[in-house]
Amino acid sequence: MKKAKRNSVLIIIGFFLVLGLAVYTAIFGIGDRGKIEYIKLGLDLKGGLSVTYEIQDEDYSSKDLEDTKYKIEQRIGNYTNEGSVYEEGEGKITAEIPGVTNAEEILEDLNIEGKLEFLDPENYTKWASGEAYEAALTGDDIKGAEAAINPDEGNDNVVRLTFTNEGAKKFEEVTAANVGNIVYIIYDNQVVSAPQVQSAISGGNAEINKISTYEEAEKLATTIRIGALPLTLEQVRSNIVGATLGSDAISTSIKAGIIGIILVFIIMIIVYRIPGLVASFSLALYAFMDFLVMNLFNVTLTLPGIAGVILSIGMAVDANVIIFTRIKEELAAGSNVKQAVSKGFHNALSAILDGNITTLIAALVLGIFGTGTIKGFAITLAIGIVLSVLTALVVTQLLLNACVTLGLKDVKYFGVAKEPKKTNFVGASKFCIIGSILVIVVGFMFMPIYKNSKGSALNLSIEFAGGTSLTAEFDKAYGLAEAESEIVPVIADAAGIGEAGISVQTVAGTNEIVFKMPQLTDNGDDSQMTAVKNALVEQFHADIKEANSISGSVSNEMTKNALFAVALAAILMLIYIAIRFHDVKFGASAVLALLHDVAIVFVVYILFRLSVGNTCIACMLTIVGYSINATIIIFDRIRENIGIMNMKKTSYAEVVNTSINQTFSRTIYTSLTTFVTIFVLYILGVASIKEFAITLIAGILVGAYSSVCITGPLWHFMKTKIGKKSDRTA
Repeated sequence: MKKAKRNSVLIIIGFFLVLGLAVYTAIFGIGDRGKIEYIKLGLDLKGGLSVTYEIQDEDYSSKDLEDTKYKIEQRIGNYTNEGSVYEEGEGKITAEIPGVTNAEEILEDLNIEGKLEFLDPENYTKWASGEAYEAALTGDDIKGAEAAINPDEGNDNVVRLTFTNEGAKKFEEVTAANVGNIVYIIYDNQVVSAPQVQSAISGGNAEINKISTYEEAEKLATTIRIGALPLTLEQVRSNIVGATLGSDAISTSIKAGIIGIILVFIIMIIVYRIPGLVASFSLALYAFMDFLVMNLFNVTLTLPGIAGVILSIGMAVDANVIIFTRIKEELAAGSNVKQAVSKGFHNALSAILDGNITTLIAALVLGIFGTGTIKGFAITLAIGIVLSVLTALVVTQLLLNACVTLGLKDVKYFGVAKEPKKTNFVGASKFCIIGSILVIVVGFMFMPIYKNSKGSALNLSIEFAGGTSLTAEFDKAYGLAEAESEIVPVIADAAGIGEAGISVQTVAGTNEIVFKMPQLTDNGDDSQMTAVKNALVEQFHADIKEANSISGSVSNEMTKNALFAVALAAILMLIYIAIRFHDVKFGASAVLALLHDVAIVFVVYILFRLSVGNTCIACMLTIVGYSINATIIIFDRIRENIGIMNMKKTSYAEVVNTSINQTFSRTIYTSLTTFVTIFVLYILGVASIKEFAITLIAGILVGAYSSVCITGPLWHFMKTKIGKKSDRTA
């Protein structure tokens, strides 16, 4: 017994040492790592590099333009997942890269000017002499290029090429016709490689070998990837720009996060007593570890990324709530504290793992196939999920067992579960479903109404719809908060638009400010553009440097990737749930409930004309992750109750009702703790964060509602009315 107590003391001391080290690292850092302020921040939170290129080609198609934008996005992906690319004015493309401190180095590495071509010997001679020629392949035909070491050829340094389907055919033809000859690779009017063709190459893959060093191979691979742009570009401008969410966005978010987490700790301690106190320490470690891991993996944190952090904190709290609810149930059933703790963790294991694995599947799919905002959200969520499971199932369990071993065995320190109510959720579900359908239908009916009255069915943000970018130089340097409070209202009044639709970016080292807003009319003296320019000149003596139309930064390719990623994630979640619960109807009802939640929150966006942009995407993804986790908890209890001996002759309706009633307190407390965190963010946050927070609050409420009132009853309907009918329908 003495040894057990000694080990328990060592566990507690060890925990506080680790927590102390994590806190110290987060505040002071270790070398150039660990410190929270070292975390990379996105354009919306910190700003970064804005570089504009001019298209040099005279004739090009819209597809060439879209392909070029998409490939630049992929190139920027080497630095961050949170860059953006959009058209600016006539024949210009602007790329924005967050968190850049050394612009010259990035610009040199980025170097996306020039055109890539493959020339056979005959056309190379024509090119060299300045005659007209036709390229065998261009950058359009290249899918990828990677440096590698080939162990089968004496560890030779090579570049491995992959071609598009059309490119593979072209490459097979040119290599078949030039065995023994050289095929020249030209980039930006310079020969960057001249490999000799050894044989006809088919299949869409090729290898350039006999490269002197691996560094040279990497450089060539990068050049080929960069050169795979349909259009030739020339850099015309680059600036370091400020954050778009305002200077107070980070500080207020941090304050809100700290206050929110403290309130969560208070709630946990009040409701769960000693386990709640233990969970609070465990969650504190989780929060610091989350930021340390993001720092370690150079994650770029943006507003959508914050959504991923908030969701993962909610799931970390949820895991503890599930465990502690189970412990209370075991105490109510007559177990002593030690037995209840052991059984509580054991009984909660499947629900925690299934809920987190289901959400992790979605995060991994979104991280692999998504781009930009979606990838950033997925990365922060995936990190949070892994850490939350470890802290709940390992750290919390070790600490709680240590407390019990050291003598905290009185039931009053843990609390006993009350007998669950006997609400008939299945019986009431038809009213809930009818009500939800009416809300969704009525909400979507407003889209054509708004299209006729306001010109657009949705209030699409600049990321989707594009708009106007106006650069003005002032007679003094305005801070971001100052510009938002003094200049933005003048622009909004002159243009007749809302202030929320105008973003502000300062330009480092100058008195210039870039204002981005919905598309302004520019057709004469009575146009919105003229009114805005006149107002800025008259009231601020501003010098209007540039005014251009800009395209949405969310390209068609990004949209396709996003839709594909979300659809694939939903399918994989359905498959996982169906396998784990041995019933595809569990998966089907879960996915239908997710569609319900997304539709309801989207109705909020429609009715209140909220901005539909990157924050909307982040909000919807957060709702999906939150709702599926809550649904899994109820399904896990349904699965368990079906197998309990004294319920084998009970109807499925009673099984569902009992399961929902048993997990109802968990749903309430988890929703409450997550709600508190986001509500504080809403109270303290800047204007753009308030809009984001209010939609998340709506998502939390809708997710809790659907988990309790929709998913279980929906499974019951499928189980008893669709396919083979059960004899347990009474």
